[in-house]
Amino acid sequence: MPRVGTAWVRGDHLGAARVRWGIGRYDYRVAPGLYAIGEPDETSPVLVTANYKLSFDTLRRELGGLDLFVLVLETMGINVWCAAGKGTFGTDELCTRIAAVELDQVVSHRRLILPQLGAPGVAAHLVKGRTGFRVRYGPIEARDVPRYLETRRASEEMRRKQFPLRERAVLVPMELVPALKVAVVLIAVMVVYAAALGPAGTFVGGLASHGVVAAVAVLAAVLCGAVLTPLLLPWVPGRAFSTKGALLGLAIGAPVTFLAQWGLSSLAGWRWVDGAGLSLLTAALASFIAMNFTGSSTYTSLSGVEKEMRRALPPQAAAAVVGLLVWGLSIALLR
Repeated sequence: MPRVGTAWVRGDHLGAARVRWGIGRYDYRVAPGLYAIGEPDETSPVLVTANYKLSFDTLRRELGGLDLFVLVLETMGINVWCAAGKGTFGTDELCTRIAAVELDQVVSHRRLILPQLGAPGVAAHLVKGRTGFRVRYGPIEARDVPRYLETRRASEEMRRKQFPLRERAVLVPMELVPALKVAVVLIAVMVVYAAALGPAGTFVGGLASHGVVAAVAVLAAVLCGAVLTPLLLPWVPGRAFSTKGALLGLAIGAPVTFLAQWGLSSLAGWRWVDGAGLSLLTAALASFIAMNFTGSSTYTSLSGVEKEMRRALPPQAAAAVVGLLVWGLSIALLR
């Protein structure tokens, strides 16, 4: 049985930072199985977690000075909450893993402590019927596990998931990197188009004027949707994430676009219609990018996400297409 420490080493810190930026995210996992913390015996508690290494590391970091077992389920490198929704942190996997490690031969009791956020995927009565082990749900946060083990009781505070600025900020890189990958392709297409057909008269002139403005508009959308929406989430009006992103796109992205165009007007001439098209595109992109943050938020449910997507995707697509057409035609025709 592997025995693991509770203190993070340099590799753990670097690995956590790396996956926060989406580098090797789905390969950051530990082998499923039973692990020992400290010097556990047959009476020691058994905690259950996912094999996403950051989840495993976050849990073990809070267990210093304790003697217990950690049963790691095969969740394909997905955290507990998401894996529970996908079904990989579920009844079948838990029962299979209990049998695989012969847990009934390791401990004399028949109790398992699961994270509360894993509850949607696990049917406790089926686990008991198939394995004889009773499921108990511990607190939401790993930092509360030692207190829970001491008192065997989770307070109301332990049962409530908060989503403060610090937690939202740490998720920004995972939203930013995918958005930038798509933005780079869109910017490249728009910049080449503007440079070739822009009213500046030359390729370089179009690139330095309308091409730059197009890049600013797309990057402003990424900023509003992937960075400002998560950071300002509780304070932006609206309930839907798509609405919050659209509002920030109009309130911040559109003015930034117009300012960029105004600053370069001496090169290409002032075109209000250009700015209007790009502003509409900025709002649509910011709305779509912000909507993706529902997967990282504690504010939504699967049914709520599906409902918002059905409502938001058609107007987002329409606004983006209209914005691109207005901008493209203004460059090609309104010289």
